Amino acid sequence: MTAPADRATLRKSVGLVGVVTFGAGTAIGVSIFSILQPTAAVAGSGLLAAIGVAALPMLVFAVAYAYLGSALPVSGASYEWPTRFIHPGVGFMIAWLRVIANVGALTILSQVMVSYLGMVFPIPLKPAMAVAITSVFALNYVGVSIAAKVQAQLMALLLIILAIFVGTGLPHFDPVLVGNPLDAPPLAILAVVPLMISLFLGIESAVEIGEEVRDAQRNVPLGIALAIGVTALVYGLVALTALGLIGPAKLAVSQAPLLEAAQVVLGGLAVPLIVGAACFSIIKSMNAATLTFSRSLFAMGRNGALPRAIGAIHPRFGTPHRAILLGYVCAMSGLFLPPSLIFLLLAVNVPTMLKYMACSYSATVVARRHPEIHARSALRLSPRTVVAVGYAGVICAFLVGIFGIEADPRPYMLVGGWLVVGLVYWFAKGWFEARGKATRALGG
Repeated sequence: MTAPADRATLRKSVGLVGVVTFGAGTAIGVSIFSILQPTAAVAGSGLLAAIGVAALPMLVFAVAYAYLGSALPVSGASYEWPTRFIHPGVGFMIAWLRVIANVGALTILSQVMVSYLGMVFPIPLKPAMAVAITSVFALNYVGVSIAAKVQAQLMALLLIILAIFVGTGLPHFDPVLVGNPLDAPPLAILAVVPLMISLFLGIESAVEIGEEVRDAQRNVPLGIALAIGVTALVYGLVALTALGLIGPAKLAVSQAPLLEAAQVVLGGLAVPLIVGAACFSIIKSMNAATLTFSRSLFAMGRNGALPRAIGAIHPRFGTPHRAILLGYVCAMSGLFLPPSLIFLLLAVNVPTMLKYMACSYSATVVARRHPEIHARSALRLSPRTVVAVGYAGVICAFLVGIFGIEADPRPYMLVGGWLVVGLVYWFAKGWFEARGKATRALGG
């Protein structure tokens, strides 16, 4: 089940810091700047407890991903693992639906970033979104090591800005405003978990560049664990500070909750600080999304699920340049999607949960049927434990995936339509390949 030697030609140029920043950089993005208002409206100070509850299913997914990422590091992992351990058709459909998810994610991120910049100076929405998307794809085209360095630098800038917010805000923290987070009704806390889970989506993104990670057996699981820790710590401190400055009632009605909280202690400096933090976080999330998107397309091209030309590697930069260009064309089509954030978030969430289901189940297959791969994992878990974690991940992903149907059914229709197109392509491709083999056999 190992990849052929002639396929292992991607450069191993990402270390532990890169794994952490890709994971945490994907997760710490637009959500922290938008999620506090709706969650405070439902759960009040209980949103602090909801952060912890929402992290639990992500911990399950993270264990499954760390296990597989350590035992079998491959680029385009969310395609490769289901392809090898479930069925090639399953791997194809997961990656096919991820096109919708990645396009939706890049559309959301670029749209929100331009909206934040619009708070400082007027800027045309669609052209600015196109420039942002073009920039991150160009960055990834010239090398993953450069993209990783930029990711680390943006992550550092974001953490500095958020540290300023927390450091200046906590001395003015009013515990009376916050109250006891556990006093919130349990049902209210659970009700915002589907929203809060968006804070952690993408924490496993570094596995998508498994072949480009140095010492992947160690760095992938360790990096995922550190990324979850950093993300939970940042979210907890930022949410606690915001609650202590303006309280849940004001958070619940604010259109820019972090900005309003920062203005309490920073006054006029709050606008450039929070807008800068939003832009830094969104750019690095776009960078990580671009990287994982292109590697998924690359893996499909390399395996022949898409035209094999897409699996080519640039002779100078060592990057899957044609997959990056295809991803760029797809991402630009997102400019024509509805601008509703609920629509776009669900378009991202549904394929993502299907991906988590498939990869979690793949972990159970490895543990049950492939002891030689299981033995390579740096996570010393028994096969029985891996199976339990994998099935728990399948159940969690299924439940989260169906939560949003009542909010907006249109994304489910979009995903379903794209699924039909993918099925037609898959079976047509199989028919033509079978016909070609039969023709060659008769000719021989």
